[in-house]
Amino acid sequence: MKPLNPARIGRPLVLLCLFAVLSATAHAGREVPDFTLTDLAGHSHQLQRAGGRAVVLFFTGTGCPIARKSIPKLKAIEDRFGPEGVSTWIINAYPEDTRRDILKEVDELGLHRATYLRDPIQGVALALGVQRTAEVAVISTADWKVIYQGAIDDQLSEGAELPEPRQKFLETALTEFLSGRPITQPRTTSHGCRLAYAGTAGEAPSYSRDIAPLLKKNCVACHREGALAPWAMDGHARVKNNAAMIEEVLLTRRMPPWSADPDFGHFSNDPRLSREETQTLLRWVAAGSPRGEGPDPLTDALPALGAWTMGNPDVVIRLPEVQQVPATGVLEYRQIPIPSPFTNGVWIAGMEVKPGNRKVVHHAILYAKWPGCPDGGTGKGVHLYGWAPGTPSLRYPDGVGKYLPAGAELTMEMHYTTCGSPQTDQTELAFQLLPGAQSRQAETRQAIQLDLDIPPGSDEARHTATYAFERPATIYLLAPHMHVRGKWMRYELLRPDGKKTTLLHVPRYDFQWQLGYMLKEPLHVPAGSWLLVTGAFDNSTGNPANPDPKKRVHFGLQSWDEMFIGFFDAADDPAPVRAEAPGSAPAGGQP
Repeated sequence: MKPLNPARIGRPLVLLCLFAVLSATAHAGREVPDFTLTDLAGHSHQLQRAGGRAVVLFFTGTGCPIARKSIPKLKAIEDRFGPEGVSTWIINAYPEDTRRDILKEVDELGLHRATYLRDPIQGVALALGVQRTAEVAVISTADWKVIYQGAIDDQLSEGAELPEPRQKFLETALTEFLSGRPITQPRTTSHGCRLAYAGTAGEAPSYSRDIAPLLKKNCVACHREGALAPWAMDGHARVKNNAAMIEEVLLTRRMPPWSADPDFGHFSNDPRLSREETQTLLRWVAAGSPRGEGPDPLTDALPALGAWTMGNPDVVIRLPEVQQVPATGVLEYRQIPIPSPFTNGVWIAGMEVKPGNRKVVHHAILYAKWPGCPDGGTGKGVHLYGWAPGTPSLRYPDGVGKYLPAGAELTMEMHYTTCGSPQTDQTELAFQLLPGAQSRQAETRQAIQLDLDIPPGSDEARHTATYAFERPATIYLLAPHMHVRGKWMRYELLRPDGKKTTLLHVPRYDFQWQLGYMLKEPLHVPAGSWLLVTGAFDNSTGNPANPDPKKRVHFGLQSWDEMFIGFFDAADDPAPVRAEAPGSAPAGGQP
């Protein structure tokens, strides 16, 4: 079975008894919203980018007898209709199925070449009103409408099995669709194992009790006047206007912004909604986003935006002059010297950037330079802290800090993008300081590949970068960086004993959200280990962000060039006390 690309899926349908009402409309000429799921190889699939004429979705879970017996039928459908532009997707909708469970069944059923996707929050299954495994839904890529939903045929049912099928529902529907004839039976009853969803059976969520508090807790920090998001969640009317988009960004996993594969690593700044929270929102949208009774918590007054998310800072610096940003054009990076606020060496516990104008600030990086300091070839010295949309404030664990020597020269690199009208900006950066020397000195390091060669039209141009640990160290933060052609990136640790561990996998890199992933438990790395960073670029016409698919792309600073950098924050283990070169800070001591 050929790999294919995900498509768009129906607006969530309410649970159990609500399914009976809503599932009747799931196939009736309704456009289904887009969704994104990940396959077992860690590749991201988006329905909206599926090719061909139709996509067949087959819902399953490990161990279901009817689903297992249906696999040969599904393979026959792929063999017959694949050449005519019909793709087949298998979607596992059991949230408790582990990767090991799934791989075992894939091996038993011979599904290694299939497009096998995981739906751990059950969003796609819920959206289509799927109640049982072995159900199929056929989506036309011409208008993203469900043309058939139900059973493959009538041979299998719970506790019974015919010698041969009498009616081949899926085959008939596809034959009619491909020949341009109306679908005579667009809906049939499916048979398989019941899917269990989160939430209360038969009860639509309450806006006042369930929805508004959930949005206030997870979304309003960005979706408010003057903040990062394009619209404010300031009451039921505004949320209802955007309910269909809420559904779509949940199903495509664009919101909350978080790109890490949940199979690898645990991170303290993970903002994802739980399965229960996601399904609550989807069920409410499916029910028509009702206001219901009770107060509207989203109309409550919010605290002023001025607070720093990391808490009260000790020192705040800002660009010394207001920056003028023109209405249009492509702007060069600005290297702006900033007078250091420190007269002596300091240990830094945390940092945070507050963009002065989010409409135009693309990224901000603070560099520090002093005699004898390290330099990655930029000439700007040490990378102290960088911000782009989605970057969290930085706070190191106890006993860890970055050291900034006295007399260091600070430079803020500002990248501005125009927005159609003249703008101004005066970005700020805050420091939290430590009272004295720390036992571990953190640094921002990088595995970087400068020799990029991305062929025109390639949708999987792979590259690698490595970093060697000469001393034992502890890793705190991972931050992948590519530009608009970036597709995916993976961090793996290769230990001296030959063991390999995946620390982070980002199956769908998003240049608009350059996230940093703070390890929930800092990772100690023995000397002689290697950090291996692998990834790929999509320079094809299928990448909607690609500025020029005909161009061969190399390393460069601007967004239409590319970068391949695996940033990470780490600190070497404390070394025995010894004499240090002037201008450097001993680990655990202060010059």
